[in-house]
Amino acid sequence: MTETTAEPDFEVIVIGGGIAGCVTAYQLARQGRSVLLIERGEAPGSKNLSGGVLYSRGIQQVFPGFLTEAPVERRITRNYISFLNTDSAVAIDYRDARLADPVNAVTVLRAKLDAWLSEKCEEAGAMIMPGVRVDRALTEGTRVVGVQAGDDQLRAHVVVAADGVNSFIAREAGLRGKDPLNHLAVGVKSVISLPRETIEQRFNLTGDEGAALAVVGDCTQGVGGGGFLYTNLDSLSVGIVVRLDDLTAKQKVVTDIFDHFLQHQFIAPYLENGELLEYGCHLVAEGGLHMVGEIVMDGMVVVGDAAGLTLNTGLTVRGMDLAVGSAVAAAEAVGDALDRKDTSKAALARYRDKLFASYVGQDMKTYAKAPRFLEVERMYNQYGELLANVLYGTFNLDTQPRQHLLKVARKSLARSPLKMRQLVRDGMAGARAL
Repeated sequence: MTETTAEPDFEVIVIGGGIAGCVTAYQLARQGRSVLLIERGEAPGSKNLSGGVLYSRGIQQVFPGFLTEAPVERRITRNYISFLNTDSAVAIDYRDARLADPVNAVTVLRAKLDAWLSEKCEEAGAMIMPGVRVDRALTEGTRVVGVQAGDDQLRAHVVVAADGVNSFIAREAGLRGKDPLNHLAVGVKSVISLPRETIEQRFNLTGDEGAALAVVGDCTQGVGGGGFLYTNLDSLSVGIVVRLDDLTAKQKVVTDIFDHFLQHQFIAPYLENGELLEYGCHLVAEGGLHMVGEIVMDGMVVVGDAAGLTLNTGLTVRGMDLAVGSAVAAAEAVGDALDRKDTSKAALARYRDKLFASYVGQDMKTYAKAPRFLEVERMYNQYGELLANVLYGTFNLDTQPRQHLLKVARKSLARSPLKMRQLVRDGMAGARAL
């Protein structure tokens, strides 16, 4: 091991005050480490738009009082998955009291949640440095020894890169190359204010129950991706995520697609009379396991979105819970390395071992084929139309003699651009991927 001879300012410097960065800093500070958390925004959470669904079992292990202390919005008990067509929609509306006890998932607004997490970091003894942009990682040979922020150099035994999906720290260090376009997506999100009573009435909710709507099809005008709508206490988080490669190939404008989604006849009633509070765009990782490259080097580890840890199965979209799991694994490995006074790549490699032994790595492996499956263009138009036509043939009682469902389905398929071999192939691929 080749350690820097200069005395470090901190044992650990964490770059990025999102969920992954805050949880890593909190865990290490709880170990008694000297930790600096650097956040580019005016405060942790100030740059984060909207929110989403946080599958909360992992973070409850880190913060046992999370559900009562943290600024969570609603507890998700209703998951609504819809194939959306121009004039029809086919959906699964899944509600289950078992998702509420114990709580499985909550909606959060990141500006509130990240601020709360940073307070927990400070309570644990971490130092927060907001409003500071890290320009680069300091290196000596192949070892990261700190960070450069403007004219200031800060040194540490270990640097944790938690600076998001487009992590320039990981790229500069050579841990991340240029991602192919099909591994990236563009997300457009808004927060729409509505009275609490209106939200509960429109989504058939009571108390702090919440709903998560996942939509595919006409919401993205045939571009690979989907739409979402999540209930907060007195607002809705609504948006689309579309693959960058497909968006580019079809020469669509992402904001036009978003406006189309908001104005769709099956979506607009949920938003009626709402007031726009937030609006913005950002990059999203879509590559799954294939996007997770090297996450360890001498003196540095990479966590959360910066490590490519997001997972979209079409049914669930996960990033925040994976960020928590990676932070826990990283803090354990970094703590072990500091105890051994060995922060080489070989020593810090325990982080990768711990990550892939946890639910994070195991789930990334389980759904490794999901991104490729979701690139099938038929998913975003033809399947929704076929399902609607089958159901139309079933429910359209036009005084003509009825036919068995199988015959209705065969006639609908005969009129569809889809072929039986495609259904079989896609069905098998979906079974393997999901």
